[in-house]
Amino acid sequence: MVDNGPKPAAGQAAEPPKGQGVLERCFLFRPLDERSKQELVARAHRRTFAAGERIFEAGSPGQSMMAVLSGTVRISILTAKGKEIVLADLSAGEVFGEMALLDGKDRSADATALGKCDLLVLERREVLPFLRSHPDVCLTLLELLSLRLRRLDERMADIAFVDLPARLAKTLLRSAQPAQPNRPPRLSLSQSDLAKMIGGTRETVNRCLADWQRQGLIELKGGWTVLLKPEAIEELSAG
Repeated sequence: MVDNGPKPAAGQAAEPPKGQGVLERCFLFRPLDERSKQELVARAHRRTFAAGERIFEAGSPGQSMMAVLSGTVRISILTAKGKEIVLADLSAGEVFGEMALLDGKDRSADATALGKCDLLVLERREVLPFLRSHPDVCLTLLELLSLRLRRLDERMADIAFVDLPARLAKTLLRSAQPAQPNRPPRLSLSQSDLAKMIGGTRETVNRCLADWQRQGLIELKGGWTVLLKPEAIEELSAG
């Protein structure tokens, strides 16, 4: 159970239970009222994972789902040839592991902490009774699963039918931080990570980025990939 801390003194506003804040930002739990959110957090426990630590592996039993409190979690799969493909990098407020939790079957992908991660863990035996009494959350969960399946279908179709430069351009646009005043969109993913996300190799990604830098479309500087001409990258993403 989550420790809600000491009770507030008379007249002092009570702080929300640890983990409730992330539920406020989480798409899945937005339909819940405050009481239901507190009830759900009370059923959960927290776990911390170090950078590079495996949270679970594909094929392992799936008896829980997790919400990211802080840090970034990478979801990936291995191809038959042992090549890693990154499906998603999840940050605070996002959930994962929901598919295995619902059907009780094994995990379909690997989950790894990219840096130190704090997670709110919801066990299957606790979540299923909660879902039965909150049909609005069930509908939102179905919407979330549908969205992820659509994204996975799009990713697999891109790898199968779209050439590598277009796949790379799409990934740059999808992963870049929004533009700010006097600062164009940028991202800090390594070339190895980009290769894993598009089903390519680091060498081919390096050649493509170097070519775009020569054309003045991007700038590689201090570990950042800066999109100097996002509209041109958009055109490249169309293939």
